[in-house]
Amino acid sequence: MSLTKKFLTKKSLIRKSPGEKSLLARASAADEPVAEAATSLSEELVGDRKLPLLALLALATAVFITSLTETLPAGLLPAMSADLRVGESATGQTVTVYAIGTALTAIPLTAATSAWRRKRLLLASMAGFAVANTVTALSGNYPLTMAARFGAGVAAGLAWALLAGYARRLAPAHLQGRAIAIAMAGIPVALSLGVPAGTFLGKAVDWRAAFLVMTALTLALLGWIAASVPDRPGQERGGRTPMAAALKVPGVSPVLFVTLVFVLAHTILYTFIATFLDAVGMGGSTGLVLLVFGAASLVSIWVVGAQINRRLRALTIAGTLLVAIAAAALAALSDSTAVVYAAVTLWGLGWGGIPTLLQTAVGDAGGEHADAAQAVLVTLWNVAMAGGGVVGGILLSLLGPASFPWSVLLLLVPVLLVVLAARAHGFPARREGAA
Repeated sequence: MSLTKKFLTKKSLIRKSPGEKSLLARASAADEPVAEAATSLSEELVGDRKLPLLALLALATAVFITSLTETLPAGLLPAMSADLRVGESATGQTVTVYAIGTALTAIPLTAATSAWRRKRLLLASMAGFAVANTVTALSGNYPLTMAARFGAGVAAGLAWALLAGYARRLAPAHLQGRAIAIAMAGIPVALSLGVPAGTFLGKAVDWRAAFLVMTALTLALLGWIAASVPDRPGQERGGRTPMAAALKVPGVSPVLFVTLVFVLAHTILYTFIATFLDAVGMGGSTGLVLLVFGAASLVSIWVVGAQINRRLRALTIAGTLLVAIAAAALAALSDSTAVVYAAVTLWGLGWGGIPTLLQTAVGDAGGEHADAAQAVLVTLWNVAMAGGGVVGGILLSLLGPASFPWSVLLLLVPVLLVVLAARAHGFPARREGAA
């Protein structure tokens, strides 16, 4: 045995870090030469210092497809209604049925597929989007279209419960918050760029073309995932977590409450933003207002991604306050165009990073029950989105569009109080493992 090989004995490796011990165990189990194990160890430790950017961008694209598939009909209602021979209000239910599909199936499907390998599950959910969007594009029948949209919602339930946890597991502990931020960047991109682009394509060519483009993008993403995203195992069959057990973990319930109420508040205003702008004399500026909101959201995502490991609590408080200030400005000073644009900018800055903050918070609080907690979060998120449309419609009928920002402000009061109270668990001053 050479001097180098004598130096790289199992005894010397065992005195190293936990990561090295894990690698040594794998090498010993496979009778791998110790020198080869050391080389593999060196590569693994170097890789652990960096984010797998290509894989995370694939996850961000999956988030983009999930978000855009949900909201795309909103910009195509007149043309879809004409082809499906139903009213615009009925066609608008294609968004509602998508959210219902997600809310009803996220928890049971997450439990049923918890043992699946993560890459296999992600590929299956994305393939579901490809099928659902293709059927939507080719359908001339309203019930069939609604069934396809429900199916897309089911695929979304699987994807949403999977993506944040998958991003966490692809990154070293001190970069997990940043990894989730990169993956969740697909949300503001879809809302600020995807919806306007889909609307333009629908008007320039045909609404069906927008859904076919979504199918083509999804097929390309399937190849990207297969080639670039590392696989991770699911849970062992004996280690599956009942959803009720996740709710008992300290910190999980506060995060879920904040998710439900914050998303409800945001959705009330976002869903009816065109109606609100029309009431204040800015009905022709809806596209530009949404672009400003989306651009501010992207800035928020960047800031949150850079700071989340050290300042999750402060960022959540700041996001809540920014949206509250924006709502107050829209409620009291909406007769000024400049104030409206300033308020929408603050709204985007406050809201853009919230999905990342909440998914990171519930994953941290859930610990070994993180996947189950994420599934509950996804369900509540979609319940809040569906509820936002219902509550907003009631407010519009009873009090008019001026009530939207006031309702947001009212709902954010308990959100802020819960975040402030959950200092020990849920929204701690410092995340464990933060660099």
